[in-house]
Amino acid sequence: MAASNNPFNSLLKTLEVNGKSYKYYDLAQLGDKYVRLPYSIRVLVESCIRNCDNFQVLEKDVQNVLDWETNQNSENGVEIAFKPARVILQDLTGVPAVVDFAAMRDAVKDLGGNPDKINPICPADLVIDHSVQVDFARSSDALAKNQELEFTRNKERFQFLKWGAQAFNNMLIVPPGSGIVHQVNLEYLARVVFTGELLHPDSVVGTDSHTTMINGLGVVGWGVGGIEAEAVMLGQAISMLLPKVVGYKLVGELDPLVTSTDLVLTITKHLRSLGVVGQFVEFFGPGVAALSIADRATVANMCPEFGATVAHFPVDGRSLQYLRQTNRSAEKIKVIEEYLKATKQFRNYSDPSQDPVFSKVVELDLSTVVTSVSGPKRPQDRVSVSVMKKDFNDCLSNKVGFKGYGLSPSQLSASGSFSFSDGKTYTITHGSVIIAAITSCTNTSNPSVMLGAGLLAKKAVENGLSVLPYIKTSLSPGSGVVTYYLRESGVVPYLEKLGFDIVGYGCMTCIGNSGPIDDNIANTIEKNELVCCGVLSGNRNFEGRIHPNTRANYLASPLLVIAYALAGTVDIDFEKEPLGKRADGSSVFLRDIWPTRSEIQEVENRHVIPGMFKEVYAKIEQGSPSWQALDVPQGKLYGWDPNSTYIKKPPFFDGMTKDLSPMKSISNARCLLLLGDSVTTDHISPAGSIARNSPAARFLASRGLTPREFNSYGSRRGNDAVMSRGTFANIRLVNKLAPRPGPQTTHQPSGDVLDIFDAADRYAKENVPLIAIVGKDYGSGSSRDWAAKGPFLLGIKAVIAESFERIHRSNLVGMGIMPLQFLEGQNADSLGLMGTEVYSIDVPEDLVPHQVLTVKVDNGKSFQVIVRFDTEVDLTYFKNGGILNYMIRKML
Repeated sequence: MAASNNPFNSLLKTLEVNGKSYKYYDLAQLGDKYVRLPYSIRVLVESCIRNCDNFQVLEKDVQNVLDWETNQNSENGVEIAFKPARVILQDLTGVPAVVDFAAMRDAVKDLGGNPDKINPICPADLVIDHSVQVDFARSSDALAKNQELEFTRNKERFQFLKWGAQAFNNMLIVPPGSGIVHQVNLEYLARVVFTGELLHPDSVVGTDSHTTMINGLGVVGWGVGGIEAEAVMLGQAISMLLPKVVGYKLVGELDPLVTSTDLVLTITKHLRSLGVVGQFVEFFGPGVAALSIADRATVANMCPEFGATVAHFPVDGRSLQYLRQTNRSAEKIKVIEEYLKATKQFRNYSDPSQDPVFSKVVELDLSTVVTSVSGPKRPQDRVSVSVMKKDFNDCLSNKVGFKGYGLSPSQLSASGSFSFSDGKTYTITHGSVIIAAITSCTNTSNPSVMLGAGLLAKKAVENGLSVLPYIKTSLSPGSGVVTYYLRESGVVPYLEKLGFDIVGYGCMTCIGNSGPIDDNIANTIEKNELVCCGVLSGNRNFEGRIHPNTRANYLASPLLVIAYALAGTVDIDFEKEPLGKRADGSSVFLRDIWPTRSEIQEVENRHVIPGMFKEVYAKIEQGSPSWQALDVPQGKLYGWDPNSTYIKKPPFFDGMTKDLSPMKSISNARCLLLLGDSVTTDHISPAGSIARNSPAARFLASRGLTPREFNSYGSRRGNDAVMSRGTFANIRLVNKLAPRPGPQTTHQPSGDVLDIFDAADRYAKENVPLIAIVGKDYGSGSSRDWAAKGPFLLGIKAVIAESFERIHRSNLVGMGIMPLQFLEGQNADSLGLMGTEVYSIDVPEDLVPHQVLTVKVDNGKSFQVIVRFDTEVDLTYFKNGGILNYMIRKML
């Protein structure tokens, strides 16, 4: 319902569809200024109007978005408040959010309130997809074995999430084995338009950077950190800078032999070279009309790789066709169409009169796209397959870099032999394919490339081709629908014949969960220093991400994944060199088995039907027998297990009172960290494996765990005792209070050099508050939630910086940490701060945003800082001790 105090209620209008009446804000009344806006910005306008309360979302925000054409060029950027319609999470980032909600319920109960009130205010969907690994492959029981291991490793986390599924309202938790979050979002979760009493566009933020995939269906959405996601779940607005919008015009048509993967790799290279970081990209032009929603979603999925915030394809007739295909109801589709047309948010890509104003326009002729891969170390380094052989060999001898390995002439001929489990001996060289994975929602959401891969496999088998047995081949679909149409079309036996058995439903190889390779192969690669390869249909191929032993990794369409697996090497020219021989000795070239677009479309039209989506998603919440067998506590309050090393009640609300406490000054604080410029959230947040000599490792060992049981920081995000010990644990952190780079600091006044957590722990026992003094652009990066939670748990009360990354500043406020900024031209060096001093900061009760405070140093010096509370909302959160504390008091 529209809020009665909304100053824009004069825009409310009634829409009659299918005999029902709906209210909506008639944006068309805003006139020419609105019609000139990019379609993605129109979504922001509607959200600001609908949510305007003159506290979180101001009338000024509405005007600023309407004035986008002028404000986009503002030198310092124009900040607005935006309330997305819903939130989507994956399990690694979703667990800490559910932990926080469970702890908030306990806090409300302890303060005499009703804990049942703590629920997501906007819809929140969590899909468990980041836990399954390719431990087993190339066998009919690989799927069952991988899922069994997944449950063994993650039982505590899964039990907790299953409890959350029944405990919280407005939160859907999709069990493991169901698919990949972004594909499930596309095929099932996305609303496109919310069709309650008040119609409004769907919009979403997600705790995964590839949330942008939903842009392909016309839904504005992007990835955020955990604290922003929790804020939205709690009904709060997030702050954002009004973006520039690059219009990306598509003309012409794709060649019949080219895939959507080739298109997205071409666009990624193009936009990365142009520089679109922090900007929206919106696609338009007649070429868009020829792209299916699956093709558009493939392009939108790789938005983070080309650096934009959003890669938007406004809704058109094809979007509605996709909604029908995926079994959305005819009644809802009609409402979606009528509403979007009424508010001028429905697009006809063939009508240039609908083209809005853009910050800049670039163009791509689809007919120029050629068959491509990207690599060997970055997704933007596209290589035409026609020159792949030369490019790879050049990379071997190029100096070390994104396109080079720095091998000497004598190293270029290196090779090694090993015996395999089949009793045979095999030889591998530079370029040998070790992993070939059809993986990732980037491509497995697209029936054309998946069926194309199936048809290519069929022709390969019929022509007598096979894949070498030592290559780790795998197929991990993004949803059960994929398996359904692959089986119905009859291609599964051929995929299995080539070793592409289904190994699981999740991100798997794309996020580095590729599992082990044979020890003999790994030893041969390491002994001979070979540059062996992974080929995958994913979206990222950074060095070390896919597997430690695949130094070169290429992103490719599912068809090319199979092609390179058949070849056994990337050191091949497909035009001149055959994939193998038929029984009669004749050569089989890739062109002989490559299916055409019309072949693929004919199979797709027959086998990708609404009934499949209906059957698969009707039981989406049921989960596997293992999920159903999980024994979980009932009730609205979680029974915390004090022995769990995965799930722990966080101390964020310990000692919290109903009433606000007076704001406290910071007295006699010590500096825990003295850092330079460009310290990122990757330096701050716990990430990756847990080092055996770290405070987190010592903690886990004290609980009886062996190093092989430590797992990763990502898997333990629900346990603050592990995560606080991993904060600032980056081995490349340069802390000027430590003698060398790494996660250490010097305790004062003892002079002892300690791990950062151990020093913070000692200060806490001494009742000494802490600050951090840092340089410019503090907190840039994307690993955001624990980059604010971790410092809070270390006892840091304030961060004094030359400048803050915008979202990290907001997150610090959200955790009750005071962001303070040096005056222009000042920093730790210019003020002679060594970090060994004692600091005191007087904080007045009547503090206001951007107030100047004085920091007193025990050496007699003092300096001034600006309080970076930028709004009254910031100040309100801080006075409450953070956003979660604010929401708890609001619910009492």
